[in-house]
Formats: sequence, structure tokens, C-alpha cells
Amino acid sequence: YAWLDTGTPESLLDASNFIHTIEKRQGSKISCPEEIALEKGWVTKNELLESIEKINNPYNDYLRNL
Repeated sequence: YAWLDTGTPESLLDASNFIHTIEKRQGSKISCPEEIALEKGWVTKNELLESIEKINNPYNDYLRNL
């Protein structure tokens, strides 16, 4: 766990850079609600794919590869 204070523009930038670095190094998203729902069994892989099929962006590319 990490506490990220975002009360100032500088600390918000620091938090953003931290998240970006962690996601890039680990190859996974931090706090991805769709991934959590899939892991908990709240949605199926097919339901997830259906919900993102019309949108093409890097986030959905990540979800397709789960």
C-alpha cells in the first residue's frame, strides 16, 4: 500500500508519475474495476468483452488481454 497525497498540483503530478511507473514496470493496472469484477466472479469474460467491444483504446486492449 502507498498513500499518495494529491492536495497540491505538484503532489498530484508526483502521484500520477508514481502510478505510471508502477503500471509500466508491472504490466498491470492499479485499481481496475473491470479486472476486480472478473477476478471476483461478478462478471464473466464474455460479459466483459461484450461491454468493451465497441471501444478501441489502450485500456480496453489491457482488458481484452486479461
